[in-house]
Amino acid sequence: MESTQRTIQLLLKPGQHDGEGQRVAEAASRHLGLSTGRVQSTALYTVRYPVTDQQLRDFATHCLQDPVLHDVALDEFRHGADYKSYILVAKLPGVTDDEGISAQNALGDFLNEPLDTHTQHIFSKRLYFLEHELPESSLRQLAQDLLGNKMINRFEVGPIAQIRDYTPRPGGGAESITDTVRLVGLSDEELVKLSKDNLYALNLEEMRVVRDHYTSIQAERQAAGLSQDPTDCELEIIAQTWSEHCKHKEFSALIKYRDADTGEEFEVDSLFKTYIKDATAEVDRQLRANGNDWLIKVFSDNAGAVRINPKSLFVWKVETHNSPSAIDPYGGAITGILGNNRDPLATGIGGARLLFNTNVLCFGNPEFNGTLLSNQLHPRRIFEGVRKGIEDGGNKSGVPTVNGSIVFDDRYAGKPLVYCGTGAVMPMQLAGLDSWEKKIDPQDRIIMAGGRVGKDGIHGATFSSIELDETSPATAVQIGSPITQKLAMDFLLLATRRGLIKCSTDNGAGGLSSSIGELATISGGAVVELERVPLKYPGLRPWEIFVSESQERFSLAVEPAKLDELLALGREMEVELTDIGYFTADGYLDVRFAGEPVAHLDMHFLHDGVPRKVLEAEWSKPTAQEPALAPATDYTDALTRLLGSLNICSRESVIRQYDHEVKGRTIIKPLMGATGQAPQDAAVVRFNFESWEGVAVSNGILPRFGDLDAYHMSAGAFDEAVRQIVAVGGKLPNLSYGDGNFWSVNDNFCVPDSVYDPATNPDGKHKLAKLVRMCQALRDATAAYCIPLTSGKDSMKNDFKADGVKISVPPTVLYSMTAKIEDVRRTVTSDFKQADDVVYLLGETYDELGGSEFYQLFGELGANVPKVRFERAKALYTLMGQANDQGLIQSCHDVSDGGLAVALAEATFGYGFGANIELPLPHPPAPSPGGEGEPGAPLINGQLPVHVQLFSESHSRFVATVAPEDVPAFEQHFGSRATRLGWVTPDGQLTVRQAGKTVIQASTAALRHEWTNGPVNRIIGFGQHEAAQ
Repeated sequence: MESTQRTIQLLLKPGQHDGEGQRVAEAASRHLGLSTGRVQSTALYTVRYPVTDQQLRDFATHCLQDPVLHDVALDEFRHGADYKSYILVAKLPGVTDDEGISAQNALGDFLNEPLDTHTQHIFSKRLYFLEHELPESSLRQLAQDLLGNKMINRFEVGPIAQIRDYTPRPGGGAESITDTVRLVGLSDEELVKLSKDNLYALNLEEMRVVRDHYTSIQAERQAAGLSQDPTDCELEIIAQTWSEHCKHKEFSALIKYRDADTGEEFEVDSLFKTYIKDATAEVDRQLRANGNDWLIKVFSDNAGAVRINPKSLFVWKVETHNSPSAIDPYGGAITGILGNNRDPLATGIGGARLLFNTNVLCFGNPEFNGTLLSNQLHPRRIFEGVRKGIEDGGNKSGVPTVNGSIVFDDRYAGKPLVYCGTGAVMPMQLAGLDSWEKKIDPQDRIIMAGGRVGKDGIHGATFSSIELDETSPATAVQIGSPITQKLAMDFLLLATRRGLIKCSTDNGAGGLSSSIGELATISGGAVVELERVPLKYPGLRPWEIFVSESQERFSLAVEPAKLDELLALGREMEVELTDIGYFTADGYLDVRFAGEPVAHLDMHFLHDGVPRKVLEAEWSKPTAQEPALAPATDYTDALTRLLGSLNICSRESVIRQYDHEVKGRTIIKPLMGATGQAPQDAAVVRFNFESWEGVAVSNGILPRFGDLDAYHMSAGAFDEAVRQIVAVGGKLPNLSYGDGNFWSVNDNFCVPDSVYDPATNPDGKHKLAKLVRMCQALRDATAAYCIPLTSGKDSMKNDFKADGVKISVPPTVLYSMTAKIEDVRRTVTSDFKQADDVVYLLGETYDELGGSEFYQLFGELGANVPKVRFERAKALYTLMGQANDQGLIQSCHDVSDGGLAVALAEATFGYGFGANIELPLPHPPAPSPGGEGEPGAPLINGQLPVHVQLFSESHSRFVATVAPEDVPAFEQHFGSRATRLGWVTPDGQLTVRQAGKTVIQASTAALRHEWTNGPVNRIIGFGQHEAAQ
């Protein structure tokens, strides 16, 4: 055998385009001002296993090389001529190396030899060569800022003549050091300092409660041989369990609300209970009263569950990963999507089969050219890193990304919002048991499955509960490994179906502390032996092991009699399983290291001892007025500019990076039509290949309307998500007996710090009042549509503070909505289908340009915020469902950003058709009583000026087309709710007239060009030629 450390290098053949190298060069110039010249990117594998020269060459060429693209170099660092500098990017010890592990598995298969899966033999790296000679400091900056993460990667840089390789060495075990923390007798000032210094994220009142608790149990601790003061592990567990991220203290608070305009005052006894839990309970009551019992599990597990049919459940969860994504965009996003995948996977017994992913992203302006604050990343870098993380998290796990949205606002420049969603399917029963139930008995074993534990993610839960600043820790960001998680997913699917697992939960925020702490509430206690926990590298202390949020891990409850069979299955499927303790019923969480106690916590105090917050909210309506626009506005120009604007332009460059086809079940994709560029309102995914049942997936998010009224912003976002599903063929719950068409909604609230403080947060009362109004709208919307909430999340401290400047996100709520589609073959897409089809506007347009994209063109906000008229909307949506059943609708597109004009333009993009549109003539309003809280009947449709008809963003509207032969039936069905606008033309021209006067005249190809070549596609590097195809 030859030397036991060898290298394999893969480099592109001469003449092959090096896209990665080009992106590195461009990013170095754009973000860092570095001139690298040409950059050559290569893949490097270090093999630490005895192989012959021939075996190494054969393995490289047969298992690693793409013979069309790559040349292979063995035991050398080959590069093109005229390169002066190099950067090597390797993994630090303990960081999961997916590519290296996959190559190692391939080597074992190639040699037909079993390789020890707990010892790494192949290590993957990236090796870059730069044309220009750069100083080491510049090379290291480029490496750390653009090519890797110093918490994850080791970098070697320098002149090309001094290339150094680096390969991590295996480590050992943990450090058995547990400290006590002086708490009893501390003053208020000392308590506050202790919390801040240790990132406990507990306020003074909470720290007092902890101190007083330990003061009251001195005798008990002495009898148990414990110190009078808490251990570091105990305080970390309490901080994690009581964190805002895990405990939702502000959504559970008692809120004293006052309307400064009207003088009205009332108390809210928990936002969650009053506006979410109770609202869903009322919807469920109405559904069950009519024999509709498809709502199975809400709010009490990792994800909500609804019944698809007698055999299957649909499981749905959406969460955020905001704070980590602000520090490490790629790492934050990939762990966001992978972590969210684990929620449906570990609902009930566990083992759901993942069906799809979604993502909704909120960023600052990626073209920002001002000065960044200390520790603030440029919005463009955050955008690019998050997008890549979402791509890798979904694509490498084999889960399609089918729906999403991207919102830009300068107020997201400090802390982005990264919403990740996952839908899954689970059998109604697993091994004869109800799959959605969690049951644990004393003496059941605690098994940790999946990845190993490292320092990544320590303090993730508490860190996410406070605002970001210059001192925010990089170790709070987790490191994701899609391949490790995929193995664990496959293992769970098989183990649950064999009846080997009693129940499961994921190791997300708070790691073992959270997962075991929560599962222990079912049995009444737990004993954990931390020295058994497998580590990525040596040096972790017991408290770090317990609260680390290292990814790809599950905690399983297993009957002792089934343990051996489970462990054998883990070995067979190459998933690491470790028995780390057992459940009890003694009321304590007992954590030990090598037999010594490191935490002994009363379960009641741990989960119910946090003091309840009492908060103040005060609402006053903002002062706003409608702008006076020049009468000579060029509406063709306005439409063109809107289509190229940041919040409306095409996202194709992002969408094309995601695999939305994997699994082969995606019926309505993000972009459709012959051009593949017609944007769709909702995705539709088939559940399986045995039936035509499927699920529609949509999202609603409208933060800009919150600047005028947070109630109408929230109501509008909910309605947007509903009407997107209605547009593709979904039907509202109609309360008819036995209607099995489920709806399942996740609400995700992301707001700035809303706790009033006269010095540090003087507008806290107003921000909290906005949140109250957002929740009130949610309650009203669920009641109006009889649509239940099944799960959700709140993120309460979305602020970034540095250099004396505070950037706070606008109060934002995302509604992620799913609904059963009985037959996916009956769904409808947004694009015009054939010439001569008749074009209709369904629903009413009101004078509601406040917060619109049209006003944004002129730097205006306006005053007339769009409002949802729930009863009229519900009646229209019911008519829509009936019309789809009758096959009357050829195409349907919801009217939203940019109003009617943008919706018409987008509907032409799929096949290149045009449209001849005639707006209703202005006429005085007919006298009628006021409605829905308005003093008089609002002006609608033809009663409105041209610019309002074109660009108002009134809710609950659609552009629909109808085949000529179906027009009589269609118009009879919809009556006054349908306004005939014109017809589809074959000439590729969008012409809009009123009273014979042309107000918009444009080539639809030119409009599509403007849309596809907008800033988002330019930023991601989607070239004009490519975008125009």
